[in-house]
Amino acid sequence: MGALKTRKHVRFWLNDKLVELGDLSPTQNLLDFLRLQSGLRGTKEGCAEGDCGACTVLVGRLSGDDLVYEAVNACIRFTASLDGCHVVSIEHLRGEGGKLHPVQEAMVALHGSQCGFCSPGIVMSLYALWMSQPNADQKTVERVLQGNLCRCTGYVPIVKAARRALENGGQSADPLVNERTQMLEKLFALHDGARVEINSEAGRFILPANVDDLAQIFLDKPDATLVAGATDVGLWVTKFMRDLGTVVFTGHLGELHTILEGDEGVTFGAGVTFSEFWPLVHARFEDMGGFWGRIGGEQVRNMGTIGGNIANGSPIGDTPPALIALGAAITLRKGDKRRFMALADYFIAYGKQDRSPGEFVESISIPYLSREDQFGVFKISKRRDEDISTLCGAFRLRLDGANRVKEIVIAFGGMAGIPKRASNVEMALKGMEWNEETIALGMAAFEDDFTPMGDVRGSAAYRMLSARNLLKRFYLKTQGDLHELTRGAL
Repeated sequence: MGALKTRKHVRFWLNDKLVELGDLSPTQNLLDFLRLQSGLRGTKEGCAEGDCGACTVLVGRLSGDDLVYEAVNACIRFTASLDGCHVVSIEHLRGEGGKLHPVQEAMVALHGSQCGFCSPGIVMSLYALWMSQPNADQKTVERVLQGNLCRCTGYVPIVKAARRALENGGQSADPLVNERTQMLEKLFALHDGARVEINSEAGRFILPANVDDLAQIFLDKPDATLVAGATDVGLWVTKFMRDLGTVVFTGHLGELHTILEGDEGVTFGAGVTFSEFWPLVHARFEDMGGFWGRIGGEQVRNMGTIGGNIANGSPIGDTPPALIALGAAITLRKGDKRRFMALADYFIAYGKQDRSPGEFVESISIPYLSREDQFGVFKISKRRDEDISTLCGAFRLRLDGANRVKEIVIAFGGMAGIPKRASNVEMALKGMEWNEETIALGMAAFEDDFTPMGDVRGSAAYRMLSARNLLKRFYLKTQGDLHELTRGAL
């Protein structure tokens, strides 16, 4: 690898101004930068954990030759990760002739705001939708509002305001639409192929120039904290005040956002976000659709990465059970060496994964389901939307011509210290006729696989009973006895 240029400052556009920061903490969040350093106080702090949406702003980033604007939570987005981006706050919105923006006008006309604290974040979420999907239906509006909590108005007038703004249009007069070509040129000018490395009294962070650079950095500094979407790491800072040491940001690396569809499966970089992968869910893994829409809210899906969800090793991470059931594998990289393993083998014990110092998850591969395969994934949580799993169960079944279980894979999160296959349940079912009597045998085998713990989300007994019932739920799904609207929507 040839010599890389190194830059000592982060550069991004904030509304219509270029920002250059050389003395910057790796853990300063965008919300504080906006409010405390830039005097832009329309963005609010509500929860400081990416849950309420009061801090929602747009971040524009290059995606190939295109410019994509996404709603994100400023409270858990680190300012250092914004190099080469365009940040848009509520103050930048405007309509023709100095009037309110069409989204704001609709919110006023239809009484979509009362105390107003959450309103800027709601407006920004709806603005992203209004700009990118002008023909969005009500279901899409409701999905986009998953990550915005309103405690006074209720959502009926807000949804009505969104529908009116979409019907009234006006995108051709919007600054972000009109100035897209100019902003593209500005962002391309910022992407100079340099490594960004800043050492300050507040800490040290690095933005690698490319994935090869990342591999070398992490090989040299295996104790560094890798940060992709920060939807989990952000809370380490805002809630636990944790010192992250040297931080290496990876979200800007285009190579980690690639998606390759092959004849037998799809392979994608560990930096692919939940939002980026959603079109593949609809096209290739339709039975995950209802489940995928319950991973976080829109802002979290725009930031969070599938590779990060895997690498963290959380026993209640949303995606590992589904991916294990699908037969997913991962590529681990250390320096210029790579190794390939089944995802199910990656998780060893609570807080421990099969990953050596300096090694990181580089890509994920998922085989397509065959015509013989039946698949289901179900999530149980206290809130239907934007909540952490109490438990999650995923199932893949293949029957033979005699209606006997030829192959079955069952994986759960929230039932052990790791995402784990129910191997004894699988053994109890394999070779048996697929009927209610067989399901009863499988339900009885759960205690041979799991000893769940109880916590604030559910007792051990509740988790065990729910896991058993999810097996029966999957059986009913295979028999066509579940209403279409309930798919993946526990």
